[in-house]
Amino acid sequence: MTRLPDDIDPVMLEIIQRTQGGELAVKMGIEFVELSGDYSVARMPVEGNRQVVGLLHGGAHVVLGETLGSVSSAIHAGAGRYAVGIEINATHSRSITSGWVTGTCRALNLGRTLATHEIVMTDEEGRRLSTVRMTNMLLDRPAS
Repeated sequence: MTRLPDDIDPVMLEIIQRTQGGELAVKMGIEFVELSGDYSVARMPVEGNRQVVGLLHGGAHVVLGETLGSVSSAIHAGAGRYAVGIEINATHSRSITSGWVTGTCRALNLGRTLATHEIVMTDEEGRRLSTVRMTNMLLDRPAS
């Protein structure tokens, strides 16, 4: 079960539960452990997400990072708001061929219009695999 903040916007809670982080996150096997605006954790299997020579695909690191950064930003945005990614970068430090990758997302800046997070991916032994930094713009949801 995913740990969520007590004050999460009910609309955002429903979206997270219904979509499980989105179609790509589901295809990649991403499992949320803890979610909040300033600190989130998720994990993803290496199996099924490897590139042609058997290493975890670099893009898979970015998918995990962007999923955590986007959901964290949307939670921070609050009721009646949502987040859209405007910048992302990744530095890959170590490869992995099996097991699980854990992404730990920490806020670097939580503003009214922008949220920036750093997401560190580690292996099961706690070794850093990659670092992703993402900035989201926070917008008002259109009236429906």
